[in-house]
Amino acid sequence: MLTLQQINTDKEAVIESLKIRNRDYSKEINLIIETDNLRKQTQAEQDKALAEANNLAQQIGKLFKEGKGDEAKSAKEKAGQLKETSKKLTSQLNEIKEKLNTLLSEVPNIPNKLVPAGKTDQDNFEINSGGEKPKLHDKAVPHWDLAKKYDIIDFDLGTKITGAGFPVYKGKGAKLQRALINFFLKEAEISGYTEIMPPLMINEASGFGTGQLPDKEGQMYKMEVDNLYMIPTAEVPVTNIYRDVILTEDDFPIKMTAYSSCFRREAGSYGKDVRGLNRLHQFDKIEIVQIQHPDKSYETLDIMVKHVESLIKKLELPYRTVRLCGGDLGFTAALTYDFEVYSAAQEKWLEVSSISNFETFQANRLKLRYKSKNDKKTKLAHTLNGSALALPRIVAALLENNQTPEGIKIPKALIPYTGFDIIN
Repeated sequence: MLTLQQINTDKEAVIESLKIRNRDYSKEINLIIETDNLRKQTQAEQDKALAEANNLAQQIGKLFKEGKGDEAKSAKEKAGQLKETSKKLTSQLNEIKEKLNTLLSEVPNIPNKLVPAGKTDQDNFEINSGGEKPKLHDKAVPHWDLAKKYDIIDFDLGTKITGAGFPVYKGKGAKLQRALINFFLKEAEISGYTEIMPPLMINEASGFGTGQLPDKEGQMYKMEVDNLYMIPTAEVPVTNIYRDVILTEDDFPIKMTAYSSCFRREAGSYGKDVRGLNRLHQFDKIEIVQIQHPDKSYETLDIMVKHVESLIKKLELPYRTVRLCGGDLGFTAALTYDFEVYSAAQEKWLEVSSISNFETFQANRLKLRYKSKNDKKTKLAHTLNGSALALPRIVAALLENNQTPEGIKIPKALIPYTGFDIIN
């Protein structure tokens, strides 16, 4: 969430920066400033009424002692009226603050200057690539056919038990899932991340803190009776560990990783792009999260990008790295890099990771601050997160790219985790 200071300091600059998201937010920004001015005015009126009431309260006793009963009675009545006025102003002030908070929560983050112009994912800017696209044998098939052939993933059984988008992993398919989870967690540990095992459900405050609410409420599974949400990513509970926390500069960087199942409704998804593992309602993912000093967050973002790139290289998958354009940039992000791997049998690129710097946007919602050594005032920290990695499309690419007439070969880096080198 943007701060009032950001908006009030240079309103026009904020409006201009947000235009790269292909929308004019001038109406929203002007309404925020108007509402904030009303808040200040109402606060001033309340402070004045309270000050006058307190002043009269101090005079009443003195007037009684001096035998000025009528004046004391009049002062008492006026003080009572001022207190009632103050109560009404308090109610108005609370309503204004609530409206102001709602207005602020509906404005997205200011994109970093590196964010390229563009409207869709077709306009994202490729900054890097690696690996070679494999040449498959003549009878190569997509991963959903491989899953059925080797009986490692059962999509029909998942539909029977729950519904479409909830596959059942079997035999070596289940072991491959577990191997990838352990591999990614081990690599995160080597890179200095502390493993967290978070809850799979969150409350509204947590959803608001990281920006899923109210922006993505329709994409989340909600338990109405308990007013809880299934997590769309481990980023949400892990980052919320530091909600309402004041850090010191010595605490930075805070590095956390977590494996979790993730749950997304993916409303409106249909067609060939959601077939097999391409888009699921429940999937496994390892997340890396960092809380960092503002001066070092973009250096940290680059390090996180290199970490994800190293994972994909070790899995021997062809990949490309893209910087998201303004139209494809998430609501909370200031800058995002996506990794895509090439799925040979489908002949398409599949997104497997997003790494983002949110700057102070999440921290402001979370009230996540730090105290510097030379300044008593608290400041907002920067938060970052990335997928390292999401499993479904990684599995899809591994199955398709490594298929041979003899079976599906396992990358060398994974063999110590799977205990086998081929699925046949």
